[in-house]
Amino acid sequence: MKPNRLMLIAAVAIIAAVALVAFTQMNTSPAANSTAGGLLSPAGYQQQFVSAAASHILVDVRTPEEYAEGHIAGSVNIPLQGLENRLSEFPTDRPIVVYCRSGNRSAQAATILQGAGFTPVYDLGGIIDWTTQGYSIVQ
Repeated sequence: MKPNRLMLIAAVAIIAAVALVAFTQMNTSPAANSTAGGLLSPAGYQQQFVSAAASHILVDVRTPEEYAEGHIAGSVNIPLQGLENRLSEFPTDRPIVVYCRSGNRSAQAATILQGAGFTPVYDLGGIIDWTTQGYSIVQ
């Protein structure tokens, strides 16, 4: 084969590979896949779940001591440290929303739950953000 023809074949292969990767990413993004979940702001949570009275489970992944100091109404406490041992307690038929203090543990919890096959899983972030934005907590 001539060198020019080899370069043309290589260029076409590279373009095809790039297009395939772009197409795959586009079709697996949270916007394209409604079961993906993703990050959720306090206002988004209020609109999507509270105001809409949509069935879901709200999980506080902080320690029991942190939970006792104040939590979002309607949440259940399943600490991140024991999350993997309690996967059987999570519903498979409704969305899961997780939160913690600042957003670090909730991100880890969302990753664990998604890795275990739960969808959709939403990360509400931290209760600090929740209260800063004017939403209440209960004790």
